[in-house]
Amino acid sequence: MGESDRTPRRKPSGTRGARDLEAALVAAAREARLRAHATYSNFRVGAALETVDGRVFTGCNIENASYGLTVCAERVALLKALSEGHEAFVRIAVVADTAHPTPPCGPCRQLLWEYCGDIQVVLASVAGIKGRHRLASLLPMPFDRRLLREPR
Repeated sequence: MGESDRTPRRKPSGTRGARDLEAALVAAAREARLRAHATYSNFRVGAALETVDGRVFTGCNIENASYGLTVCAERVALLKALSEGHEAFVRIAVVADTAHPTPPCGPCRQLLWEYCGDIQVVLASVAGIKGRHRLASLLPMPFDRRLLREPR
Protein backbone atom coordinates (compact mmCIF):
# COMPACT_ATOMS: atom_id res chain seq x y z
CA MET A 1 0.00 0.00 0.00
CA GLY A 2 1.40 3.39 -0.96
CA GLU A 3 1.49 6.46 1.21
CA SER A 4 -1.57 7.94 -0.51
CA ASP A 5 -3.51 4.85 0.59
CA ARG A 6 -2.97 5.67 4.26
CA THR A 7 -2.85 9.42 4.59
CA PRO A 8 -6.10 11.33 5.00
CA ARG A 9 -6.32 14.46 2.90
CA ARG A 10 -7.73 17.74 4.14
CA LYS A 11 -10.76 18.83 2.20
CA PRO A 12 -10.60 22.49 1.23
CA SER A 13 -13.93 24.25 1.04
CA GLY A 14 -15.37 25.82 -2.08
CA THR A 15 -15.48 24.89 -5.74
CA ARG A 16 -11.80 25.52 -6.37
CA GLY A 17 -10.84 23.21 -3.50
CA ALA A 18 -13.17 20.52 -4.86
CA ARG A 19 -11.58 20.82 -8.31
CA ASP A 20 -8.11 20.61 -6.75
CA LEU A 21 -9.09 17.39 -4.96
CA GLU A 22 -10.52 16.02 -8.18
CA ALA A 23 -7.29 16.87 -10.02
CA ALA A 24 -5.27 15.12 -7.30
CA LEU A 25 -7.50 12.04 -7.60
CA VAL A 26 -7.01 11.95 -11.37
CA ALA A 27 -3.24 12.38 -10.89
CA ALA A 28 -3.22 9.39 -8.50
CA ALA A 29 -5.10 7.30 -11.10
CA ARG A 30 -2.71 8.45 -13.82
CA GLU A 31 0.25 7.36 -11.69
CA ALA A 32 -1.38 4.01 -10.87
CA ARG A 33 -1.86 3.43 -14.62
CA LEU A 34 1.91 3.35 -15.01
CA ARG A 35 2.03 0.22 -12.82
CA ALA A 36 -0.48 -1.71 -14.96
CA HIS A 37 0.38 -5.25 -15.99
CA ALA A 38 -1.04 -5.11 -19.52
CA THR A 39 1.30 -7.51 -21.29
CA TYR A 40 -1.34 -8.87 -23.66
CA SER A 41 -3.56 -5.90 -24.54
CA ASN A 42 -1.13 -3.05 -23.81
CA PHE A 43 -4.26 -1.19 -22.60
CA ARG A 44 -3.13 0.38 -19.34
CA VAL A 45 -5.74 1.70 -16.93
CA GLY A 46 -5.39 3.36 -13.56
CA ALA A 47 -8.04 4.10 -10.95
CA ALA A 48 -8.17 6.05 -7.71
CA LEU A 49 -11.04 5.61 -5.25
CA GLU A 50 -11.69 8.30 -2.62
CA THR A 51 -13.20 7.42 0.75
CA VAL A 52 -15.47 9.77 2.71
CA ASP A 53 -12.57 10.58 5.04
CA GLY A 54 -10.38 11.64 2.11
CA ARG A 55 -8.19 8.58 1.78
CA VAL A 56 -7.29 7.40 -1.69
CA PHE A 57 -6.84 3.81 -2.82
CA THR A 58 -5.33 3.23 -6.23
CA GLY A 59 -5.45 0.31 -8.61
CA CYS A 60 -4.20 -0.69 -12.03
CA ASN A 61 -5.36 -3.39 -14.40
CA ILE A 62 -3.58 -6.72 -14.02
CA GLU A 63 -3.84 -9.09 -16.97
CA ASN A 64 -3.42 -12.81 -17.15
CA ALA A 65 -2.83 -15.07 -20.14
CA SER A 66 -6.30 -16.58 -19.69
CA TYR A 67 -7.86 -13.09 -19.98
CA GLY A 68 -10.82 -14.16 -17.85
CA LEU A 69 -8.69 -13.80 -14.74
CA THR A 70 -7.74 -10.23 -15.61
CA VAL A 71 -8.68 -7.73 -12.90
CA CYS A 72 -9.57 -4.16 -13.80
CA ALA A 73 -8.06 -1.11 -12.14
CA GLU A 74 -11.37 -0.09 -10.57
CA ARG A 75 -11.83 -3.45 -8.87
CA VAL A 76 -8.23 -3.47 -7.63
CA ALA A 77 -8.74 -0.05 -6.00
CA LEU A 78 -12.09 -1.10 -4.52
CA LEU A 79 -10.80 -4.41 -3.15
CA LYS A 80 -7.79 -2.70 -1.58
CA ALA A 81 -10.07 -0.18 0.16
CA LEU A 82 -12.53 -2.83 1.34
CA SER A 83 -9.74 -5.09 2.60
CA GLU A 84 -8.45 -2.17 4.70
CA GLY A 85 -11.87 -1.72 6.31
CA HIS A 86 -13.24 1.22 4.33
CA GLU A 87 -16.90 1.10 3.40
CA ALA A 88 -17.95 4.65 2.45
CA PHE A 89 -16.80 6.26 -0.78
CA VAL A 90 -17.17 9.59 -2.56
CA ARG A 91 -15.84 9.09 -6.09
CA ILE A 92 -13.54 7.18 -8.36
CA ALA A 93 -11.29 8.44 -11.14
CA VAL A 94 -10.44 6.20 -14.10
CA VAL A 95 -7.56 7.05 -16.45
CA ALA A 96 -6.70 5.42 -19.78
CA ASP A 97 -4.70 6.61 -22.78
CA THR A 98 -7.70 7.10 -25.08
CA ALA A 99 -9.26 9.96 -27.02
CA HIS A 100 -12.72 9.19 -25.61
CA PRO A 101 -13.73 8.53 -21.99
CA THR A 102 -13.19 4.94 -20.89
CA PRO A 103 -15.98 4.03 -18.45
CA PRO A 104 -15.81 1.09 -16.05
CA CYS A 105 -16.78 -2.28 -17.57
CA GLY A 106 -19.93 -4.12 -16.52
CA PRO A 107 -18.41 -6.16 -13.67
CA CYS A 108 -16.70 -3.04 -12.29
CA ARG A 109 -19.95 -1.07 -12.45
CA GLN A 110 -21.72 -3.87 -10.59
CA LEU A 111 -19.16 -4.04 -7.78
CA LEU A 112 -18.87 -0.26 -7.52
CA TRP A 113 -22.67 0.00 -7.26
CA GLU A 114 -22.92 -2.66 -4.58
CA TYR A 115 -20.09 -1.33 -2.42
CA CYS A 116 -20.04 2.39 -3.24
CA GLY A 117 -23.57 3.29 -4.29
CA ASP A 118 -24.20 6.23 -6.59
CA ILE A 119 -20.71 7.74 -6.42
CA GLN A 120 -19.23 10.20 -8.86
CA VAL A 121 -17.18 8.64 -11.67
CA VAL A 122 -14.51 10.90 -13.16
CA LEU A 123 -13.29 9.68 -16.55
CA ALA A 124 -9.96 10.98 -17.81
CA SER A 125 -7.27 10.38 -20.37
CA VAL A 126 -3.59 10.97 -19.77
CA ALA A 127 -4.22 14.50 -21.12
CA GLY A 128 -7.08 15.47 -18.80
CA ILE A 129 -10.64 14.97 -17.62
CA LYS A 130 -13.08 13.78 -20.30
CA GLY A 131 -16.27 13.54 -18.27
CA ARG A 132 -18.02 13.30 -14.92
CA HIS A 133 -20.95 10.96 -14.30
CA ARG A 134 -22.98 9.53 -11.45
CA LEU A 135 -22.66 5.76 -11.30
CA ALA A 136 -26.45 5.46 -11.61
CA SER A 137 -26.26 7.01 -15.08
CA LEU A 138 -23.67 4.39 -16.10
CA LEU A 139 -25.65 1.53 -14.53
CA PRO A 140 -29.29 2.64 -14.86
CA MET A 141 -30.94 -0.62 -13.78
CA PRO A 142 -28.58 -2.28 -11.30
CA PHE A 143 -28.94 -5.72 -9.82
CA ASP A 144 -28.40 -5.44 -6.08
CA ARG A 145 -29.42 -6.84 -2.70
CA ARG A 146 -32.85 -5.19 -2.71
CA LEU A 147 -33.85 -7.50 -5.58
CA LEU A 148 -32.84 -10.54 -3.53
CA ARG A 149 -35.29 -9.50 -0.79
CA GLU A 150 -38.36 -8.91 -2.93
CA PRO A 151 -41.26 -11.31 -2.47
CA ARG A 152 -41.70 -13.82 -5.25
